[in-house]
Amino acid sequence: MNHTMQPWIIDSLLDTDAYKLHMQQAIFHLYPDVSAAAEFRCRSGEDLRPYLAEIKRQVAHLGELQFSAEEIDYLATLPFFQQDYLDYLNQFRLDPTQVIIGESDEQLTIRIEGKWLDIILWEVPLLAIVCETRCRHRYADASPEAAIDQLNHKLSRFHALAANTDISEFSLVDFGTRRRFSKDVHYAVVDHLTAHFPQFSGTSNYHLARTRQLTPVGTQAHEWFQAHQQLAGELAGSQQLALNRWLQEYPDSLGIALTDCINMDAFLRDFDLRLSKRFSGLRHDSGDPITWGEKAIAHYQSLGIDPKSKTLVFSDSLTLERALEIYQHFCQRVQISFGIGTNMTCDLPGVDTLNIVLKLTECEGRPVAKISDEPGKSICQDEEYLGQLREAFKLVND
Repeated sequence: MNHTMQPWIIDSLLDTDAYKLHMQQAIFHLYPDVSAAAEFRCRSGEDLRPYLAEIKRQVAHLGELQFSAEEIDYLATLPFFQQDYLDYLNQFRLDPTQVIIGESDEQLTIRIEGKWLDIILWEVPLLAIVCETRCRHRYADASPEAAIDQLNHKLSRFHALAANTDISEFSLVDFGTRRRFSKDVHYAVVDHLTAHFPQFSGTSNYHLARTRQLTPVGTQAHEWFQAHQQLAGELAGSQQLALNRWLQEYPDSLGIALTDCINMDAFLRDFDLRLSKRFSGLRHDSGDPITWGEKAIAHYQSLGIDPKSKTLVFSDSLTLERALEIYQHFCQRVQISFGIGTNMTCDLPGVDTLNIVLKLTECEGRPVAKISDEPGKSICQDEEYLGQLREAFKLVND
């Protein structure tokens, strides 16, 4: 490689979020021929076009990667992966021709299209590439050491604030791959937490889980529910179909359900007694976490289910301090876990974080949408389809 070029950002296909492989296996078994498209959004509005050429170069490199024998062997030790899917991964390659990178309205644009099965693994490494490329240019002097100094300040403040709280049940998981400052910072943060924070209980990143002997964490993302909007016979039945298909693939594991593809109220209307019993818990990703948690507990109680038998996972723009506040509110009432991402792996002095996403926009050539419990997180350009979605799920005041 030319010595003037930047090193490769992604050098393992396992350097991704666990739920991507979990969803891909379900797609492999249930929807191998379904087509889909996803689009990039920079919610923070920063102009990322200066990095377009380098992003394209890094994306092209991803097409050269494959899962190693050691990585496949590691996945085989986990209880939920099946041999036919592992055989598929053994020959899997990302296809860079599926990624269309350009610019429009003074913004970087990225669109991915192809079979859902083929394109699902693009999102996490692509976002990590965008973030690290931008941070290399804007903050060339920043270092993993600076990130660890910042982390130590946060850990000290956490312990000070938790001085009168029993934090033995506090559980922190790394959710920081997609919007990390850099791979080196991410790995340093995880290693430091492993060594110095007993409440650190796992990571969403499969490469780190394998190489650091950590617990991998993750179930499904919004795209699972979004795709089912076009895979169900009726739109109103799409959430229940998505939940039941998940149970079909994972009847005894990976039982945390994401609640905000439409919104929490619409989700709970579909989350009947059977589903509430079968799933081990729920994940929060938008809206007020206290309000959401109270709704979840009330829902379980209304069905005669002990909330203490279920887990609530909070993962929306959390800091350690905010996680502690939520823990102090709900501890002793329900099992709780916290997934912290950007505020852990892209928190360095003087660094502005980047809010970027890559979300499903089409399935089978038709629109899909995420409405969520927070208007700023909604994604859909088709107002007519959004109207159909609101009507189907009775969001009269949305």
